[in-house]
Amino acid sequence: MNPDTQTQDRLVVAGQEYSSRLLVGTGKYKDMEQTRLAIEASGAEIVTIAVRRTNIGQNVNEPNILDVLPPERYTILPNTAGCFDAATAVRTCRLARELLDGHNLCKLEVLGDEKTLFPDVIATLEAAEILVKDGFDVMVYTNDDPIIAKRLEELGCVAVMPLAAPIGSGLGIRNRLNIRTIVENAKVPILVDAGVGTASDAAVAMELGCDGVLMNTAIAAAQDPILMASAMRKAIQAGREAYRAGRMPARRFASASSPLDGLFF
Repeated sequence: MNPDTQTQDRLVVAGQEYSSRLLVGTGKYKDMEQTRLAIEASGAEIVTIAVRRTNIGQNVNEPNILDVLPPERYTILPNTAGCFDAATAVRTCRLARELLDGHNLCKLEVLGDEKTLFPDVIATLEAAEILVKDGFDVMVYTNDDPIIAKRLEELGCVAVMPLAAPIGSGLGIRNRLNIRTIVENAKVPILVDAGVGTASDAAVAMELGCDGVLMNTAIAAAQDPILMASAMRKAIQAGREAYRAGRMPARRFASASSPLDGLFF
């Protein structure tokens, strides 16, 4: 890709431009130092933090993750992981905004049950509507239903984040056609969230036209999280370039790599 073209190809979320299309979570690492190193290796500029599980200042006597992931360097994306109803999710976002000095960007997820961690779509719609009216820039986790994805966009969410597979499963994209349909129907960024297991999964998401990928377990649960973070960084870039380049048509039968016209024998 021409370097000038690559510079212009930015992810834009809530009016802010980012050069990286990889968003990463901060859970499941062995310690804060590994968290810091993995996120540096990923090249991510947006880092999501579970407010109910991670200290961002609400517990003054505990280590604060913002000490190793400073807001001056990263866009902090507080999320509502662990919320199972709309009211708790809304309250968590408001707490995060207070702790982060008026920061309006948030990742909304309202889960349906503890076994599958699938989203509760009805509660998600309810919480999204409240948060948008309250001035939040909502990036929203949902299932891979194109109708619900469009409805969340219409409510005013700044990005829609359909799952590839269940959270933490590492199964990769289970329904490529639905993800492609969501992308084609959207006027806001679409980012795959949940279910990515390895670099090829991330590349596929980008080749489908997604604007980015958010992941946590795929990096943190790898045998070498820092190396996997580096691999994911490259996969996101390669997948995006392949999407923009436009792949060749798939054919049922062989097609000679060299033309047959003009042979001398």
